[in-house]
Amino acid sequence: MSAHANTGTLLDRILESRRLEVEHRKAVLPETALKYGAKAAEPLRNFPAALTRPGLNVLAELKPASPSRGVLREPFDPIALGKSLESAGAAALSVLTEGEFFYGSLKNLRDARKNVKIPVLRKDFIFDPWQVWEARANDADSFLLIVAALHDALLNDLIILGREIGMEALVEVHSADELDRALAADARIVGVNNRDLKTMHVSIDTSFELISRIPEDCIAVSESGLRTNEDLVKLRAAGFDAFLIGESLMTAADPGSALGTLLGTSPPQS
Repeated sequence: MSAHANTGTLLDRILESRRLEVEHRKAVLPETALKYGAKAAEPLRNFPAALTRPGLNVLAELKPASPSRGVLREPFDPIALGKSLESAGAAALSVLTEGEFFYGSLKNLRDARKNVKIPVLRKDFIFDPWQVWEARANDADSFLLIVAALHDALLNDLIILGREIGMEALVEVHSADELDRALAADARIVGVNNRDLKTMHVSIDTSFELISRIPEDCIAVSESGLRTNEDLVKLRAAGFDAFLIGESLMTAADPGSALGTLLGTSPPQS
């Protein structure tokens, strides 16, 4: 059986690319070696706690490029960006590590985390336990799981493996059906992606539509299309604990100042 569900979207192309790369990397670097690396990794930082502080908690994303918009920021300096976003009030960082479509890397993750004190999530297309061990061996404090990319049994297994290592996964959904699957797998951090995978259209109405279905004891994260302080305030009032924001920060002249504007701690940029 295929490791991932067929979605008929760009996601399939990305997953196929990642599958080939992971198979190659597994042949070079056995899981046993990654487990040793995980034991020697930097101590875990508390990702769930970072997302549940009082106020507006932004999971700021270091994202060099996207399939829909191409290069977002050049040159791309993960160290300077991480420091700037932390100083501006980011609760945690999300670092893209997929290379072909998003121009990310594990080096970006390591470099950013080494130079900040807040938790760092590995954002990638994860479908193999080997990748979870790889995330921890590279000092990640959490990792992304996309429900649309995973069958139920695998989703459950990857969530459990993360917990055994000490990491709570951010489990991303796009619809009520996917949310039901995430909750059935005992997801404790649920991300609602406002981007429709088939049309690529973004609407924060998706978050408002799904929040009532997310249990109180789950951490709720709204993702994509969040551009103003008003968006964050309304979503926080609706019940979201945190907000994943990437492109609007990466395309800003000063990402730290842009984050301050979103958080309401600095005046709007002209």
